[in-house]
Amino acid sequence: MHARAVQDYFTGLQLRIVSALESLEERPFVSDAWQRPEGGGGISRVIEDGKLFERGGVNFSQVRGRQLPPSASASRPHLAGQPWEATGVSLVLHPGNPYCPTVHLNVRFFSSKDTWWFGGGMDLTPYYGFEEDARHFHASCRQALDPFDAAYYPRFKRWCDEYFFIKHRNEPRGIGGIFFDDFAERDFDFSFRLARSIGDAFLGAYLPIVERRRRMAFGSRERAFQLYRRGRYVEFNLVYDRGTVFGLQSGGRAESILMSMPPHAAWRYDWKPAPGSPEEKLYTDFLKPRDWA
Repeated sequence: MHARAVQDYFTGLQLRIVSALESLEERPFVSDAWQRPEGGGGISRVIEDGKLFERGGVNFSQVRGRQLPPSASASRPHLAGQPWEATGVSLVLHPGNPYCPTVHLNVRFFSSKDTWWFGGGMDLTPYYGFEEDARHFHASCRQALDPFDAAYYPRFKRWCDEYFFIKHRNEPRGIGGIFFDDFAERDFDFSFRLARSIGDAFLGAYLPIVERRRRMAFGSRERAFQLYRRGRYVEFNLVYDRGTVFGLQSGGRAESILMSMPPHAAWRYDWKPAPGSPEEKLYTDFLKPRDWA
């Protein structure tokens, strides 16, 4: 019964988000239904070369496996070798305009044997920082969590700051948001309501930001910096992201797992932004943990 309620919510969440994004793009996302040989499947809804998004993907999956992969059982050795089921919605949106930030959302439910838990969160990765945007995004995250416990937002924000950190670069991926995992507090209904609140908060957290920035004029300089920072995004996703590692280790569908990658990125050797430039301001004012909300 729990699994069915979660699946119904996640499929509805995917449709609501895609419908709102299609209104901005004024064209439909491509819908790609797929099956997993070991069990389950999903629907990937993707847009490329849109008016707003250079690439955007909103993925629903409900998959099963015979044995937990190492990435999931490392902290739960008693579940090693056990069958499992995972259901969730994951999205990454890469706008074409460098003044519009990339955004990520994930809400998921995992069960194995007699154990279940929720996880996910959302985070913002700007290329050019705006305090108004950062405060709005974080305030939306706080508002989603405060009705459950005022301690959750600072706890999940700190978790997000620590998780979305590129260790080999010694820098954050973006300005954070909230992140949580292994969440099974109080009871199922409480945990499920919290996960739903996060999913339901996404459109209000992100769409006002892209509406403010999508028509800002930009040139080759801003585009080059966007591609450079996208390189950092790729590095994090391929090296550290638990969802990517779990999906690939569990034999997941690579096309859906890697839809989070930007269509274009760039790497420059030992590059530094010019002192006092808008690009340097991203590093000095935004790529550091701050109390935004």
